[in-house]
Amino acid sequence: MSDTSTTRRVRKSPEQRRTEVSAAAIELALESGLDAVTLRAVAARVGVAPGLVAHYIPSMDVLVAETFGEIVAGELRGVVGLLEGVDAAPQRLGMLIDTVLDGSRRDVTLVWVQGWALGSRNDALAARVRGEMDAWQQMIAAEIERGKQAGAFGEVDADAIAWHLLAMIDGLGAHGLVRWREHPERADLTRRVLAGLLGVAPEALA
Repeated sequence: MSDTSTTRRVRKSPEQRRTEVSAAAIELALESGLDAVTLRAVAARVGVAPGLVAHYIPSMDVLVAETFGEIVAGELRGVVGLLEGVDAAPQRLGMLIDTVLDGSRRDVTLVWVQGWALGSRNDALAARVRGEMDAWQQMIAAEIERGKQAGAFGEVDADAIAWHLLAMIDGLGAHGLVRWREHPERADLTRRVLAGLLGVAPEALA
């Protein structure tokens, strides 16, 4: 009498499948960028047929947008969490600059850069990119307002300076992807410019 064995397929709930698909898309984006999040690649990562992935998502455009949002919103939460350990507003801004420009976030920077590019053809992604950029700008403006209220900064335009700082961070981060002009050190350059906008000495942001 011969033994036979069969592999029983585990039936997963729609929510479990969507969670698997989302996790696979995030892994792919952090490893190789948003353009790596394709139907076939996600299906292969999950270990199912492409048709099954398509069954559980509204569209690939929406999945790419949600993947972008999960990654960059997670980065923002992480940065905000780090700042909670520091009280003085100038030092908080200095820590913000050091954290986002320390070269350790190239995977997230690539997601940002591709989000801007791919968003020109993906309305859902474009809307998510705008929303996440607003969230970052509002967080930075709130940090500057915190300094104004504490008397660390003068009557500066927190909203405008926040946009200026965000543009610098984004631009220098993108430059770092191709290792363009590594010196002077990006964080130090940004700190000096921000200090000028705030009317404080660069050392105050150390």
